[in-house]
Amino acid sequence: MPYSKKKHTNNLESYPKGQNSKQVLPSGQTSTSSNPDYQIKSKLHSRNRNREPYDLEALLKVKPQLQAHIKKNKYGTTSVDFANPEAVKLLNQALLDSYYGISNWQFPNANLCPPIPGRADYLHYLADLLAEKFKGSIPKGKQIKGLDIGTGASLIYPILGVVAYDWNFIATDIDPASLASAERIIETNESLQDKIELRLQKESGFIFKGIINPEDKLDFTMCNPPFHASRDAAIKGTRRKVKNLSGKNASKPDLNFAGIGNELVTPGGEPKFIKTMIRESTAFANNCLWFTTLVSKQENLKDIYKHLKRASAKHVKTIPMGTGNKVSRIVAWSFQSN
Repeated sequence: MPYSKKKHTNNLESYPKGQNSKQVLPSGQTSTSSNPDYQIKSKLHSRNRNREPYDLEALLKVKPQLQAHIKKNKYGTTSVDFANPEAVKLLNQALLDSYYGISNWQFPNANLCPPIPGRADYLHYLADLLAEKFKGSIPKGKQIKGLDIGTGASLIYPILGVVAYDWNFIATDIDPASLASAERIIETNESLQDKIELRLQKESGFIFKGIINPEDKLDFTMCNPPFHASRDAAIKGTRRKVKNLSGKNASKPDLNFAGIGNELVTPGGEPKFIKTMIRESTAFANNCLWFTTLVSKQENLKDIYKHLKRASAKHVKTIPMGTGNKVSRIVAWSFQSN
C-alpha cells in the first residue's frame, strides 16, 4: 500500500520488567534503569555507537578541554553541561574522535553544532530502508550514493555515512563559507577523501534543481530542514531548551547547538521547505530511489502526506525516531515501482 505509515523497529534490547537493572558509569557511579540518562540512550538505534552512557574518561583523553564542563546534572549524575554551547561542541568533537576516528572536526562556532547520536540514527534508519532492496542485508561500500541537502559547515551526515557504511556522498549547501569549512574537514581527514563531493546550491529558492544532474543515480537523499519560520521562533525554542537543561530562564540564550540564519530559519518554516522538496523531487523521480527528510513536528505530517499524494509518490514510509526528550521522524518517498 503506497501510503502505509510503516514503522521500523530497531531491535532494542529490553531490560526485565520489575528488576532494578544497573549500569556502571565512567565515574564509578551506578545508574538504575529509572535514570533518564540511561533511558535516553536506549531510544537510539541498535547500531548506534552512542547507546551506552558516555565513557567520560575516554572522551577526556581525546578532548581534555571537556573537563571544565563536566558537572552533576539535576539527577545527580556526572554529566556534561549541555546548556553551554562550548561544552556541547567539545563533547561532540570528542565523540566523533573517540567513536568514529575523525580527529579533525573544526568549523566556526557560529555554525550549527549537530548532536552526533541523533544524526547517526538518521543514517542507521536509512541503512535499514535500503536493506529492503538488498534482501535484508545492510548495504555497504561505494555502490551506495546519497545526497545530503544542507550539509552545513560540519558535514556531519556524510562523515557518519562514510565511517559507518563506507557510502559515497554528494553534499550541498547554499552557503559558500559552509562548503569551504566542509572542504577543510575532508582535506584533514584521510578517511573522507574521494568519498564526498561538494556542490554549491546557487539558487536559494531551489533544493534539488541545479544540484542533481541528469546522469546522477542516487540511492537516497537526506535532509534536516530548518524548522523555524523566524529568528524569534528560534530564540523561543532555545529558551525552552535552556530551561529544560538547566532549570534557568534566559532572556538572551545562546543557541546551545549554535547555528546561523539559514541553518535554523527559512521562510515558511519546515512545512514550506518540505513542500518545495516534494514538488521538486518529481522532476528527479528516475534519479533517486528514496527521497527522505526529517520532520520535527507531528502536526506537519498531514499536509506532507497530502502533498506526496498530489505528487503521485508510489511509496511513502514514516520512520519514528527518538533521542532524549525529543521525538522526531523520517518521511521517505519513492516514485519507483521496485
